[in-house]
Amino acid sequence: MNRKRKIYRYKGVPTNIFGLPIFDPNKTTLPSPRKSKQTYLRSFIAVTKKNVPKTLLITYDIPHNKKIERDWFRRQLKRLGFSMIQKSVWVGQSPLPADFIAYVKTIGIEKEFITFTLAQPHTT
Repeated sequence: MNRKRKIYRYKGVPTNIFGLPIFDPNKTTLPSPRKSKQTYLRSFIAVTKKNVPKTLLITYDIPHNKKIERDWFRRQLKRLGFSMIQKSVWVGQSPLPADFIAYVKTIGIEKEFITFTLAQPHTT
């Protein structure tokens, strides 16, 4: 009589009845085709000074299907020394770094935000 062994799964990994993972030495795993955030999206750091007036206003509306790019954009604005006025309105030092603007064009969100130069500096 040929009985099949019952295989249980925990978080996608086959386990035995005791919950221990079953490893098949003949099976090789391939690396995931998805890239991590670090390899996909670059980071930018600007040298910000404390007493420089904040004269650049950025408003953006990045759609939900580009959530990774939207979250990246927010993190980069923080790293560039911008402060949030509302969820999609930020104010900071002018001008934006040229390599940052070039990279925003390569990931396809250059039409999703608008910059304004303020007549008077913003004070927080």
